[in-house]
Amino acid sequence: MPHPNQPAAIEVHQPQPLTHPPSTPLAVQQPAHVPAVASVVLPDGRVVTGYAVSPVQPEPVATRPAVSRTAVNVALGGVGFLAVCGGLLMLTTFITALAALVTQLITLAAVIFGGWIAVQIFSSNRHGGGTTVNIRKAVIKRNKFYG
Repeated sequence: MPHPNQPAAIEVHQPQPLTHPPSTPLAVQQPAHVPAVASVVLPDGRVVTGYAVSPVQPEPVATRPAVSRTAVNVALGGVGFLAVCGGLLMLTTFITALAALVTQLITLAAVIFGGWIAVQIFSSNRHGGGTTVNIRKAVIKRNKFYG
């Protein structure tokens, strides 16, 4: 057991070189077009020589459609709204016609039932087993009936 005041054993690792697979030699390619060498004379008299660099062309901006998407969406919303309004108008017309039909049927039933009740009332007095009074000669004197 090591003494508490003694340092622990130190392990030393030696680096190992990496071995690379043999690479194929790069073939030198000549550019298809060699740019022209340009020289520029600065105001203080110095001459700077180098290749002319063509300016970077910006990416073409996407062409906007002739009609904006918002206008198309508003137009389609209007067409849909008109279609819904037409359907609602037809629905309300149908409901109104149905209500009128129900009202007419109820009125017809009331008239028929009322007529049937009237026939029952008035026919029972004529043909029923009630008392029949035949008045042949009536005398009315001073608002009194003498029969």
